[in-house]
Amino acid sequence: MVHLSPVRLGPGTGPGPVSRSQLVRRRHLHIWKSRLLLAVRIGLQNCKNIILEISFPCRSATKSLWGSSQSRGLSHCRFSSLEVLHFICKMLTVSLIWGIVIAVGCCLWLILGRRRRQMGEPPLENGLIPYLGCALQFGANPLEFLRANQRKHGHVFTCKLMGNYVHFITNPLSYHKVLCHGKYLDWKKFHFTTSAKAFGHSSIDPSDGNTTENISKTFIKTLQGDALNSLTEAMMENLQLVIRAPVVPKSQMPAWVTEGMYSFCYRVMFEAGYLTLFGRDLTGQDTQKALILNNLDNFKQFDKIFPALVAGLPIHVFKTAHHAREKLAEGLRHQTLGKRDHISELVSFMNDTLSTLDDMEKAKTHLAVLWASQANTIPATFWSLFQMIRSPEAMKAATEEVNKTLENAGQKVSFEGGPICLNQMQLNDMPVLDSIIKESLRLSSASLNIRTAKEDFTLHLQDGSYHIRKDDIIALYPQLMHLDPEIYPDPLAFKYDRYLDENGKTKTTFYSNGLKLKYYYMPFGSGATICPGRLFAVQEIKQFLILMLSYFELELVESHVKCPPLDQSRAGLGILPPLNDIEFKYKFKHL
Repeated sequence: MVHLSPVRLGPGTGPGPVSRSQLVRRRHLHIWKSRLLLAVRIGLQNCKNIILEISFPCRSATKSLWGSSQSRGLSHCRFSSLEVLHFICKMLTVSLIWGIVIAVGCCLWLILGRRRRQMGEPPLENGLIPYLGCALQFGANPLEFLRANQRKHGHVFTCKLMGNYVHFITNPLSYHKVLCHGKYLDWKKFHFTTSAKAFGHSSIDPSDGNTTENISKTFIKTLQGDALNSLTEAMMENLQLVIRAPVVPKSQMPAWVTEGMYSFCYRVMFEAGYLTLFGRDLTGQDTQKALILNNLDNFKQFDKIFPALVAGLPIHVFKTAHHAREKLAEGLRHQTLGKRDHISELVSFMNDTLSTLDDMEKAKTHLAVLWASQANTIPATFWSLFQMIRSPEAMKAATEEVNKTLENAGQKVSFEGGPICLNQMQLNDMPVLDSIIKESLRLSSASLNIRTAKEDFTLHLQDGSYHIRKDDIIALYPQLMHLDPEIYPDPLAFKYDRYLDENGKTKTTFYSNGLKLKYYYMPFGSGATICPGRLFAVQEIKQFLILMLSYFELELVESHVKCPPLDQSRAGLGILPPLNDIEFKYKFKHL
């Protein structure tokens, strides 16, 4: 018989003789216990933060357990197995409870939260995700999403998007019938609310009491008629101020310059447009140039996140863009504008009309005007120039029309003489440039025409009648029509003369299903929501093309370059910019 010395295995273990087998078992138990506690310690160390975030109700218990383990010396293996097991059971219980809560919540949403289609309503797509509905699929590719639902449901269907129920009307023969229901539809609610959120000003809806003026009529008054003549003249002068070369001998004329076409259009149109709306700086040319460049950078930063603002995200999430917006608005305050000359009638009128807004909020309404004048005009200018240059037939026809128009107007293009000046009537009588611009916008526009139902009513369309609920949204997505092969054969091809008839005049007859369309071209919206500045936008693009053809020789760096894809992230906002820039080269003509 061999006697072994007593061994103390831990707290509370009394002395006494033990057999070898007992000693081995105890040692194995001690080793496995140590290993288990070491594993727990490492797991707790690595997963502490994750565990604390899994469930709020168990945070206090977890922290208490963590603290007790530290105080009792985890490294000395004094963390009892019972406490470990108790802790794991608690975590599993809490996770199970939260899993049940989430499952019950989803079930309740499926039973109670999902909208049910009622008798007489359009087919309904709720989507699988609460609140978002079909927003992710729509945002990924709006055109294909709507085409798929059109094939599935027909020309009228309803989709849940970001908590709103949107009725899409996809038959262009029904567009004019939608507009006939104007008394039931409110276009201001969405537009005024979005403007206030995005630009940070108070509501400019007259019903909210900040102005007694009808803002829509103000825009029409200051962007059309006689006011349009003044804007057009100022834009032509400012465009030439930006792009014309200083007077230098012909031998010193610069050689070819290579630049990204979109960057070029952005730079030129922004500067000329800014000067046209907000006047020229009285302190000097250098100060003005520095101001414009700074504003251009800030505008790009702000415009980059504009789709997110429309989607409802607060601008404070985007610190750089928020700072850029505030800097832009700061430059449009009354005190700053007082140092500028030739301010447009639109800006002056807005400043006087919104009398209840403070100076900074008025400046932010001016920022809204700046964005509206640039955000779609710049990409529209790019697409018009790009499509014209890459099509030899379009380039030839446009050059001939420009030369003929200048000759008839008695205008001579030179660097020594005065700037080119064409009046409104002369600009309107240029059907080739009109057709080039229209065709470019047809291929690149993706506007979403939105109206909100003021009350429950019945919508009577070409395809039948549908019950519409109060606060639902009626939406037209004209890109479906613009790319419809029945209306526009070979719809993805650029045809510069698509909007010209056999006599070379503007074509206005297009058909769907054998019926003449009232609305066949809608890049600027329709009805009460049609862009009030659309006439000025077309004129400034036309002026830009005239000057580019008059003063420059133009070539693409890669003659057979592919058309860049459209940036779908801005779908619904108007003209889609290119996803990538296209390099071109230009040099001044020897005039």
